[in-house]
Amino acid sequence: MKKIMIFGVPLLAFLVLVVFLFSGLFSDPRELDSQVKGKPMPAFSLPDLMNPETTYTPEVFKGKVTLLNVWGVWCVTCAVELPYLTELTEQEGISIVGLYFDQDLDPEFGTKTLNRVQQEVEEITNRFGNPYQFHIFDVYRDTALDLGVTGAPEHFLIDHNGVIRMHHIGDINERVWNNKVGPLYAQLQQEMAQENSAE
Repeated sequence: MKKIMIFGVPLLAFLVLVVFLFSGLFSDPRELDSQVKGKPMPAFSLPDLMNPETTYTPEVFKGKVTLLNVWGVWCVTCAVELPYLTELTEQEGISIVGLYFDQDLDPEFGTKTLNRVQQEVEEITNRFGNPYQFHIFDVYRDTALDLGVTGAPEHFLIDHNGVIRMHHIGDINERVWNNKVGPLYAQLQQEMAQENSAE
């Protein structure tokens, strides 16, 4: 019995470790479970980047299916996906809202002016495409933290009740849209239509 314990426990621990590492080889980091999936948008009250006198709350997501795109001009991949996102809005009428935060803007010390941030956003969207209905300006990055954002771009598919139904890490291209995001978007649109017709 003692020999079994001496050799069996380390062997079992080794096998568990092998299974864990082996499963990691085939896992997609973009498929990590999100803590906010299935929950309403976290509370926020944030200004419009281009029109700071306008303030948004989670109510802005009620009544339509929305793709929330976390991005910034400092993010190269964000610029790369702009043409395709613009195509989605122009050809398929997808509702896309930007959650914008700037790495170089410190609200306490003002290392970059709001006017400069606005100019940079206009330059990028004029050059690569502008899919956004508007930009929510996450000044202190609190909302990004509440959403569990680890970088950019990241996307949140929000249903017409304001509930987060998908969190996608990385860019959205044709393959990602057709195989992952698009089918759920269509499903959520159908759910909204069914609810509206039942009222």
